Amino acid sequence: MEFFNRGTFRLAAIIGASVAFGALAGGTAMANQPHMWNALHALQNADNQLQLAEPDKGGHRVNAINLVNEAISEVQAGIQAGA
Repeated sequence: MEFFNRGTFRLAAIIGASVAFGALAGGTAMANQPHMWNALHALQNADNQLQLAEPDKGGHRVNAINLVNEAISEVQAGIQAGA
């Protein structure tokens, strides 16, 4: 079993991007938008769990990953718009 799999690297990249995005937003966006940030973190966790799931799901796992990633992008855009 690999210690660093694709999901681990993806999660690290997502967390890094979230931290960088938060720093660019000046810190006030998080205080003013706690529900958006909570939703973003929940979606990132969902993406990580889907990445770790068994791949044979009749294409539904891959579709779910794509939809979660679209939702992550939309939440990030909403956070930026509300900043």
